[in-house]
Amino acid sequence: MRLLVFATFFGVLLDAGDALQIQCYQCEEMKHNDCSTPEYIVNCTVNVQDMCQKEVLVKPDGIHYRKSCASSGACLIASSGYQQFCTGRLNSVCISCCNTPLCNGPKRKRPVPSAAVSNLQKKQPLVLPLTVLLPPLMLRLLT
Repeated sequence: MRLLVFATFFGVLLDAGDALQIQCYQCEEMKHNDCSTPEYIVNCTVNVQDMCQKEVLVKPDGIHYRKSCASSGACLIASSGYQQFCTGRLNSVCISCCNTPLCNGPKRKRPVPSAAVSNLQKKQPLVLPLTVLLPPLMLRLLT
């Protein structure tokens, strides 16, 4: 009996740990991507809304954004359904889906690793390992 109670309790704890909740930006018809600030962050419905959605609409008065939580099924259907209208021109509608926290915000620029930058700035001579140089030398010696 104790084992049954323990197993049930442990199973409930594991089940609660499986609950997934994502945070997304949420706003309606904002211009200039203004709703990517902390006051627009919402907690999506656990185990229902598992994605963030971003709509970009090109209207005569400029680009408008709609951001929200979404279920993966609904978001993927909407994004594929509007794909033909995603032209970047007037009356264009682009819908994208993502599944990491706050991924429907502005795109972050990827930092360039400092080692890569310093190597680009220093014009160092090309150094080849011996394993690259040795085979051609061996061929010359053999012929």
